[in-house]
Amino acid sequence: MSKKLDILNCQGARVGEYVLPDEIIELEKGEQAVHDVIVAFMAGQRAGTASTKTRGLVSGGGAKPFRQKGLGRARAGSSRSPVWVGGGTIFGPQPRDFSKKVNKKVAKLALRRAFSERVVDGSVIVIDNFDLPDHKTKSAVAIFKALNIDDSLLLAVPEYEASALCATGNIPDVVIRKSDSVNVYELLRFGRLLFTKDALDAFVARLSR
Repeated sequence: MSKKLDILNCQGARVGEYVLPDEIIELEKGEQAVHDVIVAFMAGQRAGTASTKTRGLVSGGGAKPFRQKGLGRARAGSSRSPVWVGGGTIFGPQPRDFSKKVNKKVAKLALRRAFSERVVDGSVIVIDNFDLPDHKTKSAVAIFKALNIDDSLLLAVPEYEASALCATGNIPDVVIRKSDSVNVYELLRFGRLLFTKDALDAFVARLSR
């Protein structure tokens, strides 16, 4: 099936129609792919820098604390044993890489499925361009108001421009991404998706490859 989207201008008026090709619309499969890709994305965001010292890394404890026999206590060979205060940690976290590998075909399927779902639920908006007259936040807010956008927003553009970055930098829950870096997590995270026509052309080409 094909899906048609209205192309709006910065005043919210309809100026054209965008027809999405059939091959990028995927609603029959891909739920598991979306899950796997998001899990992998979130895992990749983890720093993996948590680190604890084992008994071999804690300083001190080289000498036997007290003699082996005759004191009525349990024998001890080091004051840095995990059972001693100030001793090492047993099975504590160590620096590690949490990233997961995702097959390219699975990643492409997930991207198509996530985008298709957002198209069907009416969350995708296409604008002819996002040309701002200045770098002021109120200029960007005026455009979003004209488009009836009052939710968190992902703005996809073909290339970053200083005016757009400056104008949206102070608006909560508004993120700008180049169309070639939009990912599955962001497609599902934001309430509305705003694509410029050129950005959507590039994104559709990315899904068609």
